[in-house]
Amino acid sequence: MAVSGLIMLGYLVVHMLGNLKIFFGPEEFNGYAHWLRTLGSPFLHHEWALWIVRVVLVAAVVAHGVCAYQLSRRDIKARPVKYTHKRRRASYATRTMRWGGIILALFIVWHLLDLTTLTVNERAWAGHPYQNVLATFSTWYGNTIYLVAMAALGLHVRHGFWSAAQTLGAGNARRERSLRFLANALALVLFAGFASVPVAVMTGVVS
Repeated sequence: MAVSGLIMLGYLVVHMLGNLKIFFGPEEFNGYAHWLRTLGSPFLHHEWALWIVRVVLVAAVVAHGVCAYQLSRRDIKARPVKYTHKRRRASYATRTMRWGGIILALFIVWHLLDLTTLTVNERAWAGHPYQNVLATFSTWYGNTIYLVAMAALGLHVRHGFWSAAQTLGAGNARRERSLRFLANALALVLFAGFASVPVAVMTGVVS
């Protein structure tokens, strides 16, 4: 679960940086989208690199979900009777990990239907990703879905990164403060980076 989570985290950082190209105008953003489809050319055929990334990501998402289910089953089996007294020592991010995961899984499906297959994007224009992003974030529901999902992502990354570091043996008492700071910083940067796009469209900064 830790390894699959870190694979997805690495992708999210790159994806966010790519999204920020929208602030440089349609030519820059559409050119970046075209470059993704020709990545590795001429050694790789058109979109082969993109499909390799997609396959790796799907495998990571499935592995992450399966591991989450297995761990929850083990947790219940290890403690079938709930504690009599509950003391909330865990953070809000920790307590909402499962619900956050479900929200993100549903968002991934919607996001693909919206900006990849263009199925639910009513004003989609095939081959023009800049215009399609504007079409999505020109609707109240597009903004709401995206911003709620990004808030869930921030909380998920905040706890998940720190937890993965512990699982993989990178954490100890001396590094705990640094790891928590890095987890909080990653969560904040990812949320701010992704959320800046719909906010920019809503406010007319990107049009």
